[in-house]
Amino acid sequence: MSFSVIIPARLASSRLPNKPLADLGGKPMVVRTAERAMLSGASQIMVATDHADILAACREHGIPACMTRSDHPSGTDRIAEVSALLGLAADAVVVNVQGDEPLIDPALIAATAALVTTQVPMATAAHPLHDVEDVFNPNVVKVVLDKFGRALMFSRATIPWHRDAFALNRDVLPTGYAPLRHIGLYAYRNDFLLAYPNLEVSPLEQIEALEQLRVLWNGHAIAVHVTDTSPAPGVDTPEDLIRVRQFY
Repeated sequence: MSFSVIIPARLASSRLPNKPLADLGGKPMVVRTAERAMLSGASQIMVATDHADILAACREHGIPACMTRSDHPSGTDRIAEVSALLGLAADAVVVNVQGDEPLIDPALIAATAALVTTQVPMATAAHPLHDVEDVFNPNVVKVVLDKFGRALMFSRATIPWHRDAFALNRDVLPTGYAPLRHIGLYAYRNDFLLAYPNLEVSPLEQIEALEQLRVLWNGHAIAVHVTDTSPAPGVDTPEDLIRVRQFY
């Protein structure tokens, strides 16, 4: 199938200043991320940035990039602006790949994009959790699915809650219990992406600080691609940056 990848990249970062421009084996992180996205089979990629330094770095390495407004409240709003600028068709599929994912699996991008349909305007990804600390960590977002593989709920809480097992012991996960960890990769049908900034903000979204809850709260479906393997983590901290630099 045909899909486009748009990579939002802001220069500001509270935990890792100038993160998109961090050097990874001679190339900026945002360029490494774009190169991974290119391997997914995308028909086109575009970096969406609010800073001239990121724009210049992308152009230096032959990566398509464009400037966006600096006041977008989220990456989704930023890629919606770029999608409109590109004049993509209403039924085009657009994938949002974060600019701090220089190790992202290209096959994961393609598999998530493939789930977008006329009836399901948005897709994301998840993988099973097997570590008890992750299951109870509020920084690890979980998702539960219906029988069609669509999201019922995203939460920082431990969902589904294994009532009987956890009443006895929370130090060990019960046999056969593997909650799904949400992976922050999103694909959209373009007409839905363009409509997203006008969706009513959800109280659940504000409580959980999870933007995707706005979609469910407004009655739209999100398909979820489940992969058996845990993807390589993105770069959020100086320690993450050291790990990724060792890879490159």
